[in-house]
Amino acid sequence: MRRRIRSRIRSRNPLRTAAVAGGIALAAAAAMSAPATASPGSTGSSATADAAPSQRTVDVEYFTGPGGHPHHTEVPAAAPERLNRAARSLSAEEAAADGQVTSLIGNGTTADKLDVVFIGDGYTAGQQADFQADARSKWDQMSAVEPYASYKDLFNVWTVDAVSNQSGVSGDPSRDVVKDTALGSYFWCDNTERLLCVDTAKVESYAAKAPEADLVVVLSNSTKYGGAGYTLTSQVGYDGIATASSDHPDSDQIAVHETGHSLGKLADEYFYPEYGTYTGAEPGESNATKLTAAQLTAQQKKWYRWIGQTSPDGGTVGAYEGGRYYPKGINRPTENSIMRTLGREYSLPGREAMIAGFYSHASVLSSRTATATAVKRSAGIEVSVPKSASLKWYVDGAEVTAANGKASVTPADLGVPSDGASHTVTAKATDGTGAVKDPELRKRLSDSRTWKVTG
Repeated sequence: MRRRIRSRIRSRNPLRTAAVAGGIALAAAAAMSAPATASPGSTGSSATADAAPSQRTVDVEYFTGPGGHPHHTEVPAAAPERLNRAARSLSAEEAAADGQVTSLIGNGTTADKLDVVFIGDGYTAGQQADFQADARSKWDQMSAVEPYASYKDLFNVWTVDAVSNQSGVSGDPSRDVVKDTALGSYFWCDNTERLLCVDTAKVESYAAKAPEADLVVVLSNSTKYGGAGYTLTSQVGYDGIATASSDHPDSDQIAVHETGHSLGKLADEYFYPEYGTYTGAEPGESNATKLTAAQLTAQQKKWYRWIGQTSPDGGTVGAYEGGRYYPKGINRPTENSIMRTLGREYSLPGREAMIAGFYSHASVLSSRTATATAVKRSAGIEVSVPKSASLKWYVDGAEVTAANGKASVTPADLGVPSDGASHTVTAKATDGTGAVKDPELRKRLSDSRTWKVTG
């Protein structure tokens, strides 16, 4: 089932300043009660310079550099007018190439997989091959991080060509540089050099061309460090947009952090000293709590099953003070996961939350062999499972142990007799990963497919 969250795009009040959303999380925003004060580190004065008073705005998260803590601000949903004045229209040949969709990685049907869509900006018609290479490289970097690395088979990756009139990105290398690009990417968004913004409506128009879009990443053609995480849900169905520089070696970490919000529904674990003490209700996110480690254990709440275990981001799982923007009154699972600082790993509770997010879009068992129609004894049946899953085969309900673990079989190989009668072949997969301790989540880590066999 596809999960949806309500978009937080709204009209700008002309009496408001631009930076009003420093304490608004990217995930589960409706459950939060952080005060609407300006984000520390945000200048918050220039968004109105590029936007009309009625300009719709959206909350974004950004990073001032690799290894840094994030910040929040509010920016226009559309690119500034000065960036929307096209230098020229695309030629017929360029227009024909614009919007072309390529399957970069195909692991199954869109119904069974989590679909990631990369869209390039600042790539001319002659640079689309460069975009394809950049998208593959960026996905390789993202999927090297756990738990992505263990669950690569759950993903399809698509690219959508967006042909720009000019190569590069506005604001690179200097603030006064203006480029005519398909998505209107620009640095110096909200008067912040590393904040890389886009026109969200244009992004949606290109994302809609892909067969399915659960996650959207915009790669802007630049070596300059920058990026952003947008909090919105589109009509296409994706939750949020991550922007990143195509050729900076650390920009993939921005996308990894942002998917912690959109997929894992994780809260940010950093805090602002001026926020003081949190006094609201128990947070809804799985990695934030008002409880101590002892209280979590006694009440069997949230990440209590992981307490005391060594976490891949360093140290042991406990209840560390500070998180969800508050220095006091909120505890986080570990000292310093990627939800606090770029370049870190997901914590053990964070990995479990990400796996839950993966399975909210994808199935542990997928197959391109349709189950709606009967198959012949000699027909091949192919399935796909993640590497952490076990796979068993059954004929008329009886397990065929010799075939267990095989991703490709024929009913005849499984022992279906040629007696003219109707028989069934069933594949059952179970993900037995040790990265999941929640028994309710574990119930979702099993699936099966059954085929009717004739002839």
